[in-house]
Amino acid sequence: MPRIESTAARLAKLGFADGARAAQLVRHAGAELDDLLESLVTVADPDEALAALTRLAEREPAVLDTLRGDEGLKTRLLAVLGVSAALGEHLVRHPGQVALLAEPHLGSPREALLRAVGAEPGAAEPRATGEKPLVALRTAYRGRVLHLAARDRTGQATLNDVMAELSDLAGAALEAALAIARTEVDDDVRLAIIGMGKCGARELNYISDVDVIFVAEPREGADETKALRTATRLAQAMMRACTVTTSEGSLWEVDAGLRPEGRSGPLVRTLGSHLAYYRRWAKTWEFQALLKARPVAGDLELGAAYVEAVNDLVWSAATRPNFVEDVQAMRRRVEAHARAEGERQLKLGPGGLRDIEFAVQLLQLVHGRLDPLLRRRATLPALAALSRGGYVAREDARGLAEAYSFLRQVEHLLQLHRLRRTHTVPAEAADLRRLGRALGMQADPVGEFTERWRRHAMEARRLHEKLFYRPLLQAVSRLQESEARLSATAAKARLEALGYVDPAGALRHIANLSSGVSRRAAIQRTLLPVMLGWFADAPDPDAALLGFRQVSDKLGSTPWYLRLLRDETAVAARMARVLGTSRYATGLLMHAPDAVAMLGSDEELAVRAPESLLGEASAAVSRHAGDAETAVAAVRALRRKELFRTAVADISGLADIETVGCALSSLTDVTLQAALDAALGTTGRVTSFAIIAMGRLGGMECSYASDADVMFVHSPLPGVEEREATDAAFAVANELRRLLSLPAPDPPLIIDPDLRPEGRQGPLVRTLASYRAYYARWSSPWESQALLRARFSAGDPELGRAFTATIDELRYPRGGLHDDAVREIRRLKARMEAERLPRGADPGLHTKLGPGGLSDVEWVAQLLQLRHAGTLPSLRTTRTLDALRAAVAEDLLAPADEAVLAEAWRFASRIRDAIMLVKGRPGDSVPRDSGERRMIARTLGYPPDGSEDFLDDYRRVTRRARQVVDRVFYGA
Repeated sequence: MPRIESTAARLAKLGFADGARAAQLVRHAGAELDDLLESLVTVADPDEALAALTRLAEREPAVLDTLRGDEGLKTRLLAVLGVSAALGEHLVRHPGQVALLAEPHLGSPREALLRAVGAEPGAAEPRATGEKPLVALRTAYRGRVLHLAARDRTGQATLNDVMAELSDLAGAALEAALAIARTEVDDDVRLAIIGMGKCGARELNYISDVDVIFVAEPREGADETKALRTATRLAQAMMRACTVTTSEGSLWEVDAGLRPEGRSGPLVRTLGSHLAYYRRWAKTWEFQALLKARPVAGDLELGAAYVEAVNDLVWSAATRPNFVEDVQAMRRRVEAHARAEGERQLKLGPGGLRDIEFAVQLLQLVHGRLDPLLRRRATLPALAALSRGGYVAREDARGLAEAYSFLRQVEHLLQLHRLRRTHTVPAEAADLRRLGRALGMQADPVGEFTERWRRHAMEARRLHEKLFYRPLLQAVSRLQESEARLSATAAKARLEALGYVDPAGALRHIANLSSGVSRRAAIQRTLLPVMLGWFADAPDPDAALLGFRQVSDKLGSTPWYLRLLRDETAVAARMARVLGTSRYATGLLMHAPDAVAMLGSDEELAVRAPESLLGEASAAVSRHAGDAETAVAAVRALRRKELFRTAVADISGLADIETVGCALSSLTDVTLQAALDAALGTTGRVTSFAIIAMGRLGGMECSYASDADVMFVHSPLPGVEEREATDAAFAVANELRRLLSLPAPDPPLIIDPDLRPEGRQGPLVRTLASYRAYYARWSSPWESQALLRARFSAGDPELGRAFTATIDELRYPRGGLHDDAVREIRRLKARMEAERLPRGADPGLHTKLGPGGLSDVEWVAQLLQLRHAGTLPSLRTTRTLDALRAAVAEDLLAPADEAVLAEAWRFASRIRDAIMLVKGRPGDSVPRDSGERRMIARTLGYPPDGSEDFLDDYRRVTRRARQVVDRVFYGA
């Protein structure tokens, strides 16, 4: 007993779920299995595989030695035993079929199954009768399934390969069953078996009903009525040969319910009878079904003639009255049936295989009439053709294809386990564990599988609603006028499926925009069906629709606005994207709605040259000479418009983070210059005045949320006393700050002078001489570091140049930094990391102060500048990335380290900007709220389900950057 217990513990540690049972199986096997245990624990269900292997070894002891001598055979056999208890039982009954797994290819399935039932290929019928051919057919068929499952589970066959081979195998089984049927029925008729559904499309499951249609023709000179009776008996006998239960069970159900008139119609018809029915009586769903038709057995020449004849009808079906509505009605009936079966349905449940197939088939039938390239039977090739043709967005097609492939793999695994027809995801942990492990999920197979399944189902459902029901959006937009076409409940359901969180609110907005008989309402009714779909593609559809209503309320009566949106698709699409992405940009647009006009082209969104902006701002100040508040209000309105231009270019991917930083910094310079001109006009000129940019403004790296970090310097004009000049300069600085902070609908520009000497305790304005005296006597290392970003921003250029020349000796010390100063900077950095992080913040998600964040990268660049810029002029730049690039050029930094640091700086900067764009308020940390984080990720270009990928990428990038910081900055 102790030995069994120790073995059980060892097996449980290896990975068996039930160590005690596994120990008993090993003991009863009577053979040494230790060398196979490590291979067993790698399969999906080690316990199931061990149980099957011990039973097989008991039946055929030599099998273990065979496995030890053939690594490939061992891998394939154990992989099958780990997912399929049914195939394990089959092998116990037929141990000789283990040898099949050693063969790379088995040859033609049609020939093999015909031989199995005693009918050589080309022979009229089998030599044997009774149950023996039926048993032989099932045994041979399952041997083929075994071989395919082994290749499937070891990666030697793709999903497409598996589906195609299962379909071909089903066709071969039908052919062999037809040969058996001919032993019971006199064969004086041509009978073709048409594969439908998944069999026809060559995308069959391991266990599925095989949908067929029978078409027959009398042989030359034979009576048609008699021939049809014979063909019917032959078809019935063939179906029995597949479905009757024997000692080896049955194959699968042969379902002829897709024939004309369904189960109430004749089982077999002539080709002419089929065509007459389809031309006169067929419903829309029947043409949808015929899209998959393919001859699979029997008289293949007749079958090909049938498919060719019905194809013309299939591809003209979209011209029938109410075609789209009929297809959608059929889908709703299927959904109603699926609801009774629960949400764990892979096939019929929300986001299941039928959602994808119906959406693809509808688009095929609508567009395939004029585009022959869309005429594909199988779902994945059809979806690829729709994407190539531009009927489905590439991202949407990729999402559907990934979901479809995942769901089909899961469906296959479910059916392989017991070789039963099932589409329901089990709830038991053991079953979920087997599924997860079979799909390569090892760490947390149950959790990982469940999360991935739900994610794919949600994405498939979203895209299904988007593609399949988009024609109904027109009815949604006309809800007030045509209530009968789509009920409010149904409209809400559609909008919710498209991604609207508040569908009731969305309906109110739609009604407000589109109700009435005005020209404005008529144009909105034309626009909304498309706009609603574009809003649904944005991160926040509700915000997009609300913003659209608000802008339309302000501009709806303007003649050009709605005409622009109606006639310029690019404007409407870009507007939808901006409104659904950025509260910040939407807020700017609310107060400058005429900026919609700039959305029409990429050229309109290009960053304007500072000289052009300064000319426009100066003209505004000149127009309002003597009225500083009005002048600065005009300048702030200009700034608002340019902020919107930059934000849209950013959201649209037309400007990278460095371009955005330069644009925002230049815009701040222009605003400061114009406001300074207005302030000087109210105080008189007794002194030269200059504004020195500091911090991110000095580095031309402003974000949307950046304050204007500045210092003020003045120099008395000749003949003016210093006290008088200083008082005047102080008045100018305060007037400048007042003008830029007056209440207004425009974003404020906060002036922050705290980086001046002595900080908040020091004078707001100093003379150039005072700055020189202070820096010569009192400056500390942190001030030298801060001055690395100092540059002239606005005011007197000559005074600005004099100031920067004054500080060059301080920030670019000729002898570099002493070791004490380096240690002091490192201590200061470490203290800042420990003390300045906000309480409760996750350091790993703080873009500014967290490990590998902006501060880390900037301090590396600044330390290199302080140490080497005195002798290397190329390092004398206020910009972080330029300093890093210069350090690489001077062999002070490895190119690989520069790439890592630059990537982290750009990523963190983009996140800070994205937070402001999305939320409309600043933030330095990646949001903890999953909804906000998802919208940040979408704004940064990640797919709808890419929130976790975004988080993983940020942690990876900053972790690598911190390693460089530890080595280069701290000398670790």
